[in-house]
Amino acid sequence: MNSEDRLEGLVLKVGPLGENDRLLTLLSASHGQMRLAAPGARRPKSSLAAAVPLAVLALQVGGGRGLRRVRQLTVLRSFAALAGRLETLAAAQGLAELSLLLVPEGSPVEGLLETLLLLLARLEQVVKERQEGLGALALAVQGSVQLLALGGYALPLAHCMRSGARLEPPLGDWSWRCSLIPDEGFVLGAVAGAHVVLNASELALLQRLTRPALPLCRDGSLMGPLPVWLRLLDLVELWSRQHLGRSPRAWRLVREAISPRGPAASSSGSAPPSSP
Repeated sequence: MNSEDRLEGLVLKVGPLGENDRLLTLLSASHGQMRLAAPGARRPKSSLAAAVPLAVLALQVGGGRGLRRVRQLTVLRSFAALAGRLETLAAAQGLAELSLLLVPEGSPVEGLLETLLLLLARLEQVVKERQEGLGALALAVQGSVQLLALGGYALPLAHCMRSGARLEPPLGDWSWRCSLIPDEGFVLGAVAGAHVVLNASELALLQRLTRPALPLCRDGSLMGPLPVWLRLLDLVELWSRQHLGRSPRAWRLVREAISPRGPAASSSGSAPPSSP
């Protein structure tokens, strides 16, 4: 980058820097993850005070080596409406955390920013249309599946990692099972010691999350009950922890917002979900 540059990106994280400055972590389609100093941004009347998480900014940055500094900014889009509900804000924070784990500094990941912005817009619709909180949980799971794939850590949903057999869940066969082994992938059958075991309908639901739209029933309602979506959140969390070293902390807040029982709800028995 030159001494003075213009760039656009989504603010994923903000922290204090010195007495009045902010440290921004930006996701840019052209430069990947980058950290920038916003001088004086913590002062209420600062022209840079709009540098807040989940804001899409057009920036003029200066400086050479080391931490570059924001000279000017324009807010292109704000997702402040997500704060209207705890579950949508937590889901957005979780997806932002996952993006930070997936995108290296200075190395863009093609399509990831575009996908993240689309997911945030869909979470915004949950707030604006007063949709059920389950929609925010489903978007958190679907977004994780899609972002992990873009970042090079896709869930291997096509084949059993031990036998090579295709994972073709027989809907209606309630005895069928497959197991997630985090350091391998999916294995046919209920494997002893497996972290997550799915039935046929649950795996079919998970496989559909690679598509753009959430899976819906004929009446327009979301497929799958709450316990299944919580179990799928457990699954993507385990996969992230195994392959990225950790998983987003915000997933705990999603569980608390969606279910009064919190994490315990996701470890209950395999309730039969709606068939995809």
